[in-house]
Amino acid sequence: MLNIVIFGAPGSGKGTQSERVVEKFGLNHISTGDVLRAEMKKDTGLGQTAKKYIDQGQLIPDELMIDILAGVLDSFEASKGVIFDGFPRTVAQADELKKMLAARGQEVSVMLDLDVPEEELIERLIKRGQISGRADDNEETIKKRLLVYNTQTSPLIQWYKNEGKYVHIKGCGELEEITEQIVNAITAVKNN
Repeated sequence: MLNIVIFGAPGSGKGTQSERVVEKFGLNHISTGDVLRAEMKKDTGLGQTAKKYIDQGQLIPDELMIDILAGVLDSFEASKGVIFDGFPRTVAQADELKKMLAARGQEVSVMLDLDVPEEELIERLIKRGQISGRADDNEETIKKRLLVYNTQTSPLIQWYKNEGKYVHIKGCGELEEITEQIVNAITAVKNN
């Protein structure tokens, strides 16, 4: 089972690259953002709770995310593996993910860190907001999200280095070049 964490700041290209990895390796894709947006669109209790956090540029509570994730993971049948997009976002979540996967006889195979300079992230997110109309892609919320990323999420880099699962990916440049780095990293893990 190939379980990949795709990691990076908001706007680093996690969603785009996840789609390419899913296509190349036949994995299931769990995007916490997509799952949460679907819940908000359905206006469920979970969606309403999530919306309050997201609108303020904050992270969803860990217990809530783990429950959601476990349910989605368990819904896949005969899976070759999963790419986790947007999760974990804190060291506590990484630890919970490790426990949840271990309970299923699995582990994270690799954490791919899409590294993009902050100025480019802001530019990408503003452009995405103009195209998609996503309410959380405005400059004020983007800056809050990047602050949360830098203070709460970036410590995961060291956590996954300590686990021996970390791979740095240069997240700028041509889309194909970034994808090639990712495919090479996954292939190396798969062949071990």
